[in-house]
Amino acid sequence: MAVQIEKEILRSILTLSTLIEARDPYTGGHTWRVSQYALALARKAGFDRNGLFLVNLGGLVHDLGKIGIPDHILRKPDKLTDDEFAVMKKHPGIGRDLIEQHPLFPLLKDAVLYHHERFDGAGYPSGLARDGQSIIARVMSIADSFDAMTSTRPYRRGMPPEKAISILLAEKGKQFDGTLVDSFVLLHQEGKLDHVLGHSGEDRLLLTCGMCGPIIDYDADAKDGSTVTCPNCTKVYVLHSDHGRFSVEETERFQRDRVPSADFQTLTAFFRDVPRKVEPRGYQSQASTS
Repeated sequence: MAVQIEKEILRSILTLSTLIEARDPYTGGHTWRVSQYALALARKAGFDRNGLFLVNLGGLVHDLGKIGIPDHILRKPDKLTDDEFAVMKKHPGIGRDLIEQHPLFPLLKDAVLYHHERFDGAGYPSGLARDGQSIIARVMSIADSFDAMTSTRPYRRGMPPEKAISILLAEKGKQFDGTLVDSFVLLHQEGKLDHVLGHSGEDRLLLTCGMCGPIIDYDADAKDGSTVTCPNCTKVYVLHSDHGRFSVEETERFQRDRVPSADFQTLTAFFRDVPRKVEPRGYQSQASTS
């Protein structure tokens, strides 16, 4: 049954999603990147307009459940212990509980609840075998994993995309849908992921904090002389523009009272093409699975 899209209701859940992401100083732009990787993969797989909308939306909301993860785990500067990882693994279920009564739940469920399932059934939270997984969830899994591998975290630098691609290939038919992996590899070889890698939005390349690494985001309306704050250490930098590309100049200031804000550029771009009705499982794809 088609779900009627009320734009203001949709806007509220997307705004919440960008604010939740802003809690974690090392994941700036993660949901945007996942949505763009997923969208590119879905196009490659032959998704129709209905399916493309679902993966775009899914990428932006998939981590809603992180609202329930304690800050000392979400923002931990070291690798998580087994107990802490067990808590982190609860975020898909928390996300499901958060949106279960939401009018758009049928459109959000696959991405929010199942993006950490594995193709071989060894994922979480449900351990779904391949026959129980929607192709939306399998697309999300690849997009989310590729971004996690190529993004900097407090305890490690992001790996080169070629290494991440090699891991995807090694996990064909195990963690990931093999046919979708092959399509994603082609996208990488064709250079169609380059505009997403290391960015936090359209034409917004993450900048490097001298203390924390490449994690500084900035507003879409930033200009030469604007100031930005590292979301992790809160060090303040001055932006310098050179033909539309920014660099940062270090200052001696810190902004301890920094307040995260919603990513309105991403929201504006998303709402350029929102259908009036969407079928939760009514999409079509030319992709086969293996």
